[in-house]
Amino acid sequence: MLRRLGLLCLLSLALLGCGQGDAVWAPDELVAQKAYVHNGPSALTLFTVINNRSGSGAHTALMVNGSQRVLFDPAGSFAHETIPERNDVIFGVTPTIKRLYVGAHARITFHVVEQTIDVSPEVAEAALRLVMANGAVPKAACAQSTSAILRQLPGFEGIRPTPFPKNLMNQFADLEGVKTEKFFEDDDGDKGVALANYRPEALAQ
Repeated sequence: MLRRLGLLCLLSLALLGCGQGDAVWAPDELVAQKAYVHNGPSALTLFTVINNRSGSGAHTALMVNGSQRVLFDPAGSFAHETIPERNDVIFGVTPTIKRLYVGAHARITFHVVEQTIDVSPEVAEAALRLVMANGAVPKAACAQSTSAILRQLPGFEGIRPTPFPKNLMNQFADLEGVKTEKFFEDDDGDKGVALANYRPEALAQ
């Protein structure tokens, strides 16, 4: 009975939005061209997509601000030809790209919870190495892979492995110094529509 319940929970996670992660590899030239160094402090930011109807977690992603700012979007479907990605790691996460990511996920049926914690440059670099070495993540494993990465970092050893985005969000909230923001939008579009309409020069205005 418990095994069946666990399988049903994992199936629910898959249906909630952790799409299949593809093994993609952007060329060196594009990654170098789009690399972005953010002038804020070294930090980790956990994004959690929450279903507005059920309150359940639908997706997990981790933004790392170190020597460059990247977004680990495990098993995500956020993709655009101008945004370089290597196996679930999105490079060049400027304020524009971050805004696009949040806006693409926040809609009438979902909102996005953003939790940020400042870390040392050494921890940020360790996180960068871990997300880049992780490889493409299978569907329904976004929180599992993110929690596995976090617990390898100094100061985050208490993070317990979990397949549930909301559980990871609640664990992250217990860390000292976490700053939280929530983003709501009332459009009924999906990520595909937002990305199809993406114009870098327009969004930067």
